[in-house]
Amino acid sequence: MAGSNFIDHVKICARSGAGGPGAVSFRREKHVPKGGPDGGNGGRGGHIILRGTSNVWTLLHLRYRKHVIAKPGGRGEGGRRSGAQGEDVILEVPLGTIARQAESQKVLFEITKEGQEEILAKGGRGGLGNENFKTPTNQTPRYAQPGEEGSEDWYVLELKLLADVGLVGFPNAGKSTLLSVVSAAKPEIANYAFTTLVPNLGVVAYRDNQSFVMADIPGIIEGASEGKGLGLRFLRHIERNSILLFMVPADADDILESYKVLLSELEKYNPELLDKKRLLAITKADMLDEELIAEIEPSLPKELPHIFISSVTNYHLEQLKDLIWQALH
Repeated sequence: MAGSNFIDHVKICARSGAGGPGAVSFRREKHVPKGGPDGGNGGRGGHIILRGTSNVWTLLHLRYRKHVIAKPGGRGEGGRRSGAQGEDVILEVPLGTIARQAESQKVLFEITKEGQEEILAKGGRGGLGNENFKTPTNQTPRYAQPGEEGSEDWYVLELKLLADVGLVGFPNAGKSTLLSVVSAAKPEIANYAFTTLVPNLGVVAYRDNQSFVMADIPGIIEGASEGKGLGLRFLRHIERNSILLFMVPADADDILESYKVLLSELEKYNPELLDKKRLLAITKADMLDEELIAEIEPSLPKELPHIFISSVTNYHLEQLKDLIWQALH
């Protein structure tokens, strides 16, 4: 998933189709010179629909499609024939997409399941034909109902990645390296901060042909919850992860303090994130010997499952997968 191709926020104008007008018509046949009204109804205007699919991971395909317009319904005809229904426009979006009304920012719905369909803009109803207006006192109504107008509005589509495990840490904590080693994902990796500018997803193979999805969230900095750096853009992706794997490098000045700062940023952004299961991985453990590990152990949070790992030497990576799998199930 190339950095330039990962788009997780788009704004579109959606205009649904207007309903077709009903028909004014009277039955005229040989030997039936004064048949009653038989005007059919107009067709419904086209909806604009969002459909969830696991085949796309980004909103890139909608980035330059600013206006989405559905077709109107057809007009009714004589002989009680209804007008054609306006063709719906179906936009495929990744799982984890949220639709908001742009002006009010009100959340309309969330797409979380494969094949889930939600109407973003509803097509106008077709008008009733004159057949619907006949009464004992008005047996030849010469009017029909016009179709209902479609709707037009601006909407924001926002993607929050769906993953089993979200990697949380400061820049250069080894998140991308871990993802590249345990999955087939190919994130950009370098020995400087903010190499990762977009989230990356990888499927991690586990025992007995089982697997789970891991998300490498770009590094958090202190103040991210106030919008520093690109904090708010990245933090929203953490909301959808079942488990949060905190990653602190072994060469950090204070491992416990680093963990507390990360936890504090999540709490400021959304206190509900603290309800998620948490694990702690001390990365770059190849820099430590058994003595140093024994020294660090007592300073780590007692209630938090932790593990020392090295993505370079594969140290404890299988045990990390076991720990994650147990937490997931």
